[in-house]
Amino acid sequence: MKPHLSLRDGLLALAVVFVWGTNFVVIRLGLDVLPPLFFATLRFIFVLLPACLLLPKPKVSWANLATYGVAIGLFQFGLLFIAMNGHIPPGLASLVVQMQVFFTVGLSIWRTGEKIKLHQLAAFALALAGMVVIAAHNGHGTTLLGLGLVLGAALGWAVGNQAGREAGKVNMLAYVVWAALFSVPPLLALSLLVEGPAAIAAGLARATPLTWAAVLWQSAGNTMFGYACWAWLLSRYPAATIAPLSLLVPVFGFGASALMLGEPLPPWKIIATLLIMGGLAVNLLWQPRKAAIGGEAC
Repeated sequence: MKPHLSLRDGLLALAVVFVWGTNFVVIRLGLDVLPPLFFATLRFIFVLLPACLLLPKPKVSWANLATYGVAIGLFQFGLLFIAMNGHIPPGLASLVVQMQVFFTVGLSIWRTGEKIKLHQLAAFALALAGMVVIAAHNGHGTTLLGLGLVLGAALGWAVGNQAGREAGKVNMLAYVVWAALFSVPPLLALSLLVEGPAAIAAGLARATPLTWAAVLWQSAGNTMFGYACWAWLLSRYPAATIAPLSLLVPVFGFGASALMLGEPLPPWKIIATLLIMGGLAVNLLWQPRKAAIGGEAC
């Protein structure tokens, strides 16, 4: 794998995190009309169809596709959409979901047999302190349920990241499209069970062109473009090269939420942001010093 991003791939990664950060506002617009699980179902239906009729199945196992599809579809976005339906503001959700970095590193350690390092423990402690700050302000637009759901979404994202890396060098757009085959059924079943046909019908009746634009943006922009490009980058560069770029997601998320939705930024949110992003930065950007003689890490 290449250790450093080329200019082209760096710009591509920047475009992805911009789409992901501003996407939290788009999610909020869709949730104003559609039930969360059904909104997520529509997202992956439009990812799957009609693209699966045009793109051949990538040469990966069905088990790998199923892992990615369930992890990203049901867990990451199913839980995230439920959380953002009144349990956590968009900007804060864009920050908390970045805990996926720690889950991704943990899964990588588990799969490769690496040992956890001291700076990773320090980084996790910083991020955990940020979670405590958010939990302490339960009721200020954020609930403990919302926090837990977004952390579950972060774990789902990490599992999807690992599955995508293990898929190897395949057509990642086709990979994301065919994985949606395993996202739609559980999301739809849960939507029918939890939200019910009446709520789904009411949401569809209230849907406006803006609502459908939000669904299409979720499908084409955020998933087909964003996740296909991200999985492609992860398959060609070390995780430690790509993952730090996700630190920009909450920057765009808070900015877009404040600008377009008027989400306030009280001091406690700023403190929590600094703690979590500080932990992420230590974990992902820490480079051990090389000894002047012998070149051994200190």
